[in-house]
Amino acid sequence: MKSVKVYHYDAFSTKPNKGNPAGVVVDGELLSEAEMQEIASKVGFNETGFITKSDKADLRIRYFTPGHEMDLCGHGTIACLYGLHEHDLLPQKEYITIETKAGVLPIMLQISDNGRLYITMKQPTPKFIEFGGSKADLASAIGLAEDDISDVLPVMYGSTGIWTLLLPIKSLAVFKRMKPQNQLFPKIFKEIPKASLHPFCLETELEHADMHARHFSSPFSGTVEDPVTGTAAGVMGAYYAEFIKKEAERPFELVIEQGLEIDRAGKVLVKVSDSERSLDIEIAGTAVYVKSMEIAVIS
Repeated sequence: MKSVKVYHYDAFSTKPNKGNPAGVVVDGELLSEAEMQEIASKVGFNETGFITKSDKADLRIRYFTPGHEMDLCGHGTIACLYGLHEHDLLPQKEYITIETKAGVLPIMLQISDNGRLYITMKQPTPKFIEFGGSKADLASAIGLAEDDISDVLPVMYGSTGIWTLLLPIKSLAVFKRMKPQNQLFPKIFKEIPKASLHPFCLETELEHADMHARHFSSPFSGTVEDPVTGTAAGVMGAYYAEFIKKEAERPFELVIEQGLEIDRAGKVLVKVSDSERSLDIEIAGTAVYVKSMEIAVIS
């Protein structure tokens, strides 16, 4: 048995115990895959990030939920890089690259006037697949009625590294009524059974926010709700450009608010610009240290 130090950072917030919690392990190089999974399961956060060396980029990050490994995690990336920054382990340059299972991604690092690090992360090219299942079953799985779903905007699977089902909701008022039955998702999500669910609307609570969302995990992840999601916020930016305001002049920025219903409020800045073949999607945010934990590993 050995003990591994895990740092708890809250991403997309400057206040501890808001935003999205992530575990950060700075010496992931010393751990096996089985040990990483065991640690993530014991920590219990939606994701724990393990930082290792890379021969393709400045560093590599592996992301684990309590149930399995993920290709990419937005809030986990923000937390890991902020943790490296605070431990003076981050390369001292404005642009770095990180290796993930979703590819090698460019990162921009900026220090604000008050000394806080802000991290801008480019995401993989957005992809969309139309949802062909029952909207009534979909609404019922989160405690809503079918007429709570927008009849103007499409229900679409979207990915900028991780697949989620984007569900447009008519009214902000119903978000507090949502009660997810995550175990029902795989049978309803026939096209991509392991996708998560991301209800959103264009009404907001916080000042300067453009969209409101919640994020319900795939049951395979071992968690129920993800407070503030970077990858899902990124694909919402692409959805906005493709299906809400296709005529919007680019580049443009959106602020996504999330986590309010579970007292973990946070914001994600999404930048949308044109590329040669599709859209370029970037997310930006910061993080805050909460505490450290010693996790006993048996594997």
